Amino acid sequence: MIAEVGPDATLAWRGRRLRCALGRGGISTDKREGDGATPAGPLVLRRLLYRADRLPPPPGTLPREPIGAGDGWCDDPAHRDYNRQVTLPHPARCEQLWRTDRLYDLVGVLAWNDEPVQPGRGSAIFLHVAHDDYAPTEGCVALALPDLLRLLAEGLSSLLVRAE
Repeated sequence: MIAEVGPDATLAWRGRRLRCALGRGGISTDKREGDGATPAGPLVLRRLLYRADRLPPPPGTLPREPIGAGDGWCDDPAHRDYNRQVTLPHPARCEQLWRTDRLYDLVGVLAWNDEPVQPGRGSAIFLHVAHDDYAPTEGCVALALPDLLRLLAEGLSSLLVRAE
């Protein structure tokens, strides 16, 4: 569960509250591409992506796969690959998953706008590593890497995003 939007956002898990970062647009019940909001509601973790050159395979039972320099995520609502992992270069607008800032060293792909994909309802909603200062995300949920690894080892498989 996510609580307290803003610089004091927290994720509650098994009696603990862990600091997290949310979207710069707050929490939205009407998520739209580019609004910077974290979508409200239940978000199941589909799978994990990770930088094998920086981390061992993450703990837990979720499907996991290493990412490489050619991995991206399409965020172009007009393209048929919208809100899907793609290979770069790609003809549509995409986010690169192989980043130098370490935010995507570990990425949990959250079930948002994926069954079915609806153009413009938001893309690339992930659970990933937070900036050191917990700066807002573009709509994702972000945690410190040790917290993220601990939650995965303890069996985290979904989030419920709501404002409290």
